[in-house]
Amino acid sequence: MLLVDLDAQSCLTFSLGIDPEDLEVSVHQVLTQGLDPAEVILATDEGVDLMPATIELARAEAELLTRTGREHVLRTMIETLAEDGTAYDWILLDCPPSLGVMTVAALTAADGVLIPLQCETLSHRGVGQLLDTVHDVRRFTNRSLEVWGVLPTLYDGRTNHARTVLETISETYGLEVVEPPIPKTIKFAEAPAAGRSILATSRSSKGAQAYRDATEALVARAQRPRSRRRKGRAS
Repeated sequence: MLLVDLDAQSCLTFSLGIDPEDLEVSVHQVLTQGLDPAEVILATDEGVDLMPATIELARAEAELLTRTGREHVLRTMIETLAEDGTAYDWILLDCPPSLGVMTVAALTAADGVLIPLQCETLSHRGVGQLLDTVHDVRRFTNRSLEVWGVLPTLYDGRTNHARTVLETISETYGLEVVEPPIPKTIKFAEAPAAGRSILATSRSSKGAQAYRDATEALVARAQRPRSRRRKGRAS
């Protein structure tokens, strides 16, 4: 599995125990300067590979904005890896919290999109904007892109607010909700401080088990024939 950090804040990179300030090259050089992606990939203690990000990635939006074919830079990168014999069963693209060039490029390269959603009203509002972008990407750059569903996070079942947000997601947007919801727990805040994921720092916690269960559900969904996936989403 390969994780690609596309956020200039480098939270994914830092959470896996890698200090972005210590890196000389990152995904930024791959996307804007044509560096061989294999030269950037790092092995991690979590058993997955990482293409890290640094603060330099903040310049990528401006650098790519006037470039022809900018929507396809990530797809080209993935194809280059495959051509060089570096094949992965899964490649996860961790997008920035915006709908700019980088996110559009990720949607253009992806087979499916999973929408993490904090169970809060303000987070709820951004889903519609993202779905509008997905619609445009399907029209112009990636007709086969699928929305795999919403993954509820920071869920506190003790509050009426969180339960209400969770209950209205499917009704409002017609999207599948990946279960179980990821519970709100201090364990998630502690894991990045150790430079590891919660699966390493607190394997038996409710949060870790929720992610394992959600992962199994996503893998099973990805293996379903496309016709069945479309039917399930429409219902």
